[in-house]
Amino acid sequence: MPSFATEVKNEIARLMYPEACDRTAEMAALLRMGGTVTFGPHHTFGVNFTTENAAVARKLLNLLKLEGAGVRTEISARRTRRLNKRNNYLVRIVPSPSVAGLLEHLGLMQDGSLNLGQEPKNLAILKKNCCRAAYLRGAFLGGGSVNRPEAHYHLEFVAPNYAFAHLLHRLMKHLDFPAGIAERRDIYVVYLKEGDAIVDFLGMIQADEAVERFEVARNVKEVREQVNRIVNCETANLQKAVDAAGRQIEDILVLEKYGAIDSLPEQLRETIDARRAHPDLTMSELADLLCVSKPGVNHRLRKLHALAEQYRVSQS
Repeated sequence: MPSFATEVKNEIARLMYPEACDRTAEMAALLRMGGTVTFGPHHTFGVNFTTENAAVARKLLNLLKLEGAGVRTEISARRTRRLNKRNNYLVRIVPSPSVAGLLEHLGLMQDGSLNLGQEPKNLAILKKNCCRAAYLRGAFLGGGSVNRPEAHYHLEFVAPNYAFAHLLHRLMKHLDFPAGIAERRDIYVVYLKEGDAIVDFLGMIQADEAVERFEVARNVKEVREQVNRIVNCETANLQKAVDAAGRQIEDILVLEKYGAIDSLPEQLRETIDARRAHPDLTMSELADLLCVSKPGVNHRLRKLHALAEQYRVSQS
């Protein structure tokens, strides 16, 4: 069964956008997240992009076809040796003179120098909110994950370096997402931990099916948690009632042992008879049975407890 993150990626990988700036921004983040620059003959550049998701590989190929300025691409797949034996897909942009122009266009090269590790000086592709959303969508496709909504809420990007993590974090903050950033061993993570923020993010990247599923699961989860709280509260109250009834029966047995019941006022004897006959009743139910208020029953039982304590002390 695919993970929820894989389902989200499969959904948004099917989308294609009419605006060229959105396609460019998405491709820039994808390649920056999972691409490695290669070198060819005559000082030419290429790019290798790897992913375990076939839909993401197809998305990159489609983006390159539309916005790749005539670069030549190849794709291959191989089975990993890990236990899950997933396929790894390699999208290869073959080294050629035109690749440098593509890298400049995507902000991955500036003034003839590669710029995979530093924040681009020119963020022209990120000046509009639609492009920022597309960039974050590409980053999620390339290195994002999100927990199933049935579990704890968590969405994250795993960035290859601090500069890129800082850029993602700044974009998230600019779009009013309560994002955090953390270092985890040799990688950097930008994350969301609030359910509402995750729903808003999935909506922003147009993962509409995922949003619907997340909302349904969250509602079920919240109802289940509320029911559990009610059940736990009722269980605790029931335990308190049982413990109280047990103490009251013990007081009655002490009074009975010392022959003190017959000399008690009628109201107290009536209360003793009701408690003996119904040891499982709560205080409210006992009050209803005796046709008195709950404070009234409580007052009678406190009197009986005080009398029983006198006998206990006198015999200790």
